[in-house]
Amino acid sequence: MPAIANWRAVLAAFALAANAAATAATWPDKPITLVVPYPPGGPTDIVARSVAQGLGEELGQTVIVDNRSGAGGNIGADMVAKSAPDGYTLLLATTAHAINMSLFKDLGYDTRKSFAPLSLLTKGPLVVVTRPDLPAKNVGELIALAKASPGKLTFASSGNGQSTHLAAELFNTMAGVRMVHVPYRGSAPAMTDVMGGQADIMFNTMLSSMPYVKDGKLRALAVTSAARSPAAPDIPTVAESGLPGYEATAWNGLMAPAGTPDAVVQALSAALRKVLGRPDLQKQFAQQGFDAEWMTPADYGKFLDNEIRKWAEVVKVSGATVN
Repeated sequence: MPAIANWRAVLAAFALAANAAATAATWPDKPITLVVPYPPGGPTDIVARSVAQGLGEELGQTVIVDNRSGAGGNIGADMVAKSAPDGYTLLLATTAHAINMSLFKDLGYDTRKSFAPLSLLTKGPLVVVTRPDLPAKNVGELIALAKASPGKLTFASSGNGQSTHLAAELFNTMAGVRMVHVPYRGSAPAMTDVMGGQADIMFNTMLSSMPYVKDGKLRALAVTSAARSPAAPDIPTVAESGLPGYEATAWNGLMAPAGTPDAVVQALSAALRKVLGRPDLQKQFAQQGFDAEWMTPADYGKFLDNEIRKWAEVVKVSGATVN
């Protein structure tokens, strides 16, 4: 019986290898689904649709964007983690998928073990915006105001575990202040409440925020990157305007389910390199406050490891929770 069992295992492994080889040889011969774990219209969705169009052109197949929002990006991620590893279902991952590893206890997936990394897509700063009538016109004044009224200032976020949440928690920790987190389901309703005065502050993407800053509906205090953003060079960094050493960036990347054939991973990697190298796409992302950045699957995997470690420390020191 043990010999028969061993042969069955060998045959099963052979069948899996044969199926993987067959998939790689014909891939892609049908539309690809790109799951975006956030609502339509947000910054991540906009990046996804631009990349999906470029990928479709490079691969000669339609790439369909499927928005599966909820639970801080976890619903869409879990769906992709449990999908067939055949290259036809991909995940638009974000900073939140590194953060969630330490913020949520029962994810149902593992950001590193459940996925095959493909490439980083974009990286860029957030911008600290406030309601226009908040009596703080720079980061130094914001810190002073928060210290004078501990627990009274509120910061909105696009959801628990998002970069818009943890960037503010990092600010709380480094500045020694206590602003209260108010999570929303997406960036748009969070910004609406900041503009309406129901919340005081938000660390948000430049793409979402800058049109309202230009219209005078929000006040921009600083960007969260180490250097000023070329998209808004007149806005200082948090570090240079009151909180030395502060830095937080938001990113988007692409992943497939773990076990996706290496030939498919490499084909996607090559296509992404061409897409992200397009001058028109680079210009579009730059205007939105993002840098387009291609990485090899191995380098993106190392990037993910570093991000998971970094944000785990922020969660630990800040005491951030999903409540």
